[in-house]
Amino acid sequence: MAQNSSKNVAVIGAGSAGLVTARELKREGHSVVVFEQENQLGGTWVYTPATESDPVGIDPNREIVHSSLYSSLRVNLPREVMGFWDYPFVAKKKPGRDPRRYPGHGEVLNYLNDFAVDFGIIGVVRFGMEVGFVGKMENGKWKVSCRKRENDVMFANEEYDAVVICNGHYTEPRIADIPGIEVWPGKQIHSHNYRVPDPFRDQVVVLIGGAASATDISREIAEVAKEVHISSRSATSGVPMKLPGYDNIWLHNMIEAVGSDGGVNFQDGSKILADIILHCTG
Repeated sequence: MAQNSSKNVAVIGAGSAGLVTARELKREGHSVVVFEQENQLGGTWVYTPATESDPVGIDPNREIVHSSLYSSLRVNLPREVMGFWDYPFVAKKKPGRDPRRYPGHGEVLNYLNDFAVDFGIIGVVRFGMEVGFVGKMENGKWKVSCRKRENDVMFANEEYDAVVICNGHYTEPRIADIPGIEVWPGKQIHSHNYRVPDPFRDQVVVLIGGAASATDISREIAEVAKEVHISSRSATSGVPMKLPGYDNIWLHNMIEAVGSDGGVNFQDGSKILADIILHCTG
């Protein structure tokens, strides 16, 4: 690379995408600054027991928690296909590491930390810095404004030749549209705010969804809940049916409506009285 072709580049986010982007830019001789609003790298792979102030996640003024990890989560892909092409995600013989082929979320975070250390990315990451504005200037450069999260202090605007946005897309939940939900008296929560099963103890739960998180969470909360009713668009006619191997999990098709009596009516004609609706809807 010619010396005058080196650019000053801002990367927003120090998750997996931000880290590998920073590595590739550094390899090409560019000057890189990574802005990370949390105090550690890893993005969505940083587990926290904290949940949002709005458990459904639709209040625009809610206190946002960016990770959607639940405590027991394990990857649903073998580690061999999760690593960067030139930095394999191999099991390491170190204390506290998870050698399983389908490890827990902490092992992924360890892998990302190893990657950042081995390629010298840690030194270019500004932790605790939340970017509030990115805009193109008249001179063709990009203005980046940020603030220090811990004290809300704004930093002076900085100019960059390019900006790469690597802040993910897992903090805005999708919620099922349920007729009658405005009068339904039970509690709603989105899986983004699910961490452990204990809050569902002895409750009748309706879980909406049929993908990986719905499968994991329904079986986990069934260990403590009174009943778990899964509502899935992929359910066939003739349901409800009890899930094989479980005494308290039933499979239904879509919810038709809910009522002020706490009832949940399914399109299969069945009705149950539920305490909680859990949206595992992405």
